[in-house]
Amino acid sequence: MTVLSVDLGGTRMRGAILGDDGALLHRDVRPTPSDDLAPTGLVALMRDLAAHALAPKRAIVGVPGRVDHHEGRLDRAPNLPLSWGPHLTERALAEAIGIPVRLVNDADLAAVGEAFFGAGRGYSDVAYVTMSTGVGAGILLGRRLLVGRRSLAEVGHMIIDRSAHGRGEPSTFEELASGTALARIAKARGLADSGKEIVAKVRANDPAAIAVFDAVRVAAAIGIRDVAFAFSPEIVVLGGGLGLNDDLLHPAIRAHLDREGPPAMQIALAKASLGDDAGLMGAAALEEALPDFAARGRA
Repeated sequence: MTVLSVDLGGTRMRGAILGDDGALLHRDVRPTPSDDLAPTGLVALMRDLAAHALAPKRAIVGVPGRVDHHEGRLDRAPNLPLSWGPHLTERALAEAIGIPVRLVNDADLAAVGEAFFGAGRGYSDVAYVTMSTGVGAGILLGRRLLVGRRSLAEVGHMIIDRSAHGRGEPSTFEELASGTALARIAKARGLADSGKEIVAKVRANDPAAIAVFDAVRVAAAIGIRDVAFAFSPEIVVLGGGLGLNDDLLHPAIRAHLDREGPPAMQIALAKASLGDDAGLMGAAALEEALPDFAARGRA
């Protein structure tokens, strides 16, 4: 059986049809029409995929925000137009394309992809953390995606510097260890460079860039340590544009986990292996990762 999968981002929409084994059988990528009052471009993409000769029987949409699983709707997504909210419901999308639809937080869907088909394969308890423009996470325990009424594991908002928080300064995992944080810290120290440029300079042994990156590296280690204590995973898989720099980040995170992480636990640390396809591929395993998928996704 094939499944329709969409990764809805603020700048582009990535769609695919997958086999049950996660194989990408067909792919379509389009810009996100964020100037539109309604997500008509998303509906058009999904209709085209639903009408494909491979005939998907269900659709999974990964969205960049909190999902209300009880109501089957997007709760909040700061990078999408506010006017799209009433249209981003499972019922509305299913009526528009003619097959059942399930909405899932994009980090949750990527976590399922990495757990079943990527770097977390073979582990039961997997924490996937993405460090990119922001910081997000998805958690699987016993190979089941951890959700309640709403999507969970908003680890980017954990406060990791209480003193800074008290002063009204950046203090969360996301504010201190994301690509956005890297660029902000660089600017504050007189470096007019993007996050990617700072990383390149670190690899070239530029002292000023290394000092900036060290601040982010320390914050990342603390954030991952807190994730380890919160969920006791067997493995932490680190992805995202910034997080994929494993050679620059993993040694510090590994040392911090070994020194200050959960006692008597050896938590593996791995680089995400599926890249941008993690969320798309996660759709193929969602039925196994979400116990109520059959009841909700095929109603």
